[in-house]
Amino acid sequence: MTDDPDLARHATKMAKKKAARAKIMATKTGEKGLVIVHTGKGKGKSSAAFGMIFRCIAHDMPCAVVQFIKGGMSTGERDLILSRFSDACQFHTMGEGFTWETQDKSRDIEMAQAAWAKAKELIRDETNRMVLLDEINIALRYDYLDVDEVVAFLRDEKPAMTHVVLTGRNAKEPLIEAADLVTEMELVKHPFRSGIKAQVGVEF
Repeated sequence: MTDDPDLARHATKMAKKKAARAKIMATKTGEKGLVIVHTGKGKGKSSAAFGMIFRCIAHDMPCAVVQFIKGGMSTGERDLILSRFSDACQFHTMGEGFTWETQDKSRDIEMAQAAWAKAKELIRDETNRMVLLDEINIALRYDYLDVDEVVAFLRDEKPAMTHVVLTGRNAKEPLIEAADLVTEMELVKHPFRSGIKAQVGVEF
């Protein structure tokens, strides 16, 4: 015990907060495979999603990644997974770059459809506890994929305990409505606006 009244009040306040928190947590007993959306103009959507993939790897939970849109450039996450964790995480880079790079809409649609086919295969495999669909929201935004088809698949065919993470700006409303967890990354400040290019270890 302490004779300091401020410390005593703080201890009492924290004890009440802990008890209230424990009461709330006692009601949260359910488990389910979540549909998780990371969207918004701010940086960190894919980074946060890969954080969850690495958590799965750390817990010996099989997982998989399908990259839509993004091309074959080297990234830290992909290189690390392929070199050290390929037995725990399947990794498929299915895009050929952003549409302003490819300048071939029909090819972009073809690649997006192939990536979605691979995604469905991986999600249907119940051994995969988490499947990350990186930048799928871009493919949906440009209507390379039908958002209603994606939502219907997640609703009707996703195994009950499989988590699916979908990243990219401008997530469509039907996907947001169907998701269990949605985070919007808000852009406050970005070095790109000051002439700083994408850098190793920060962006890729």
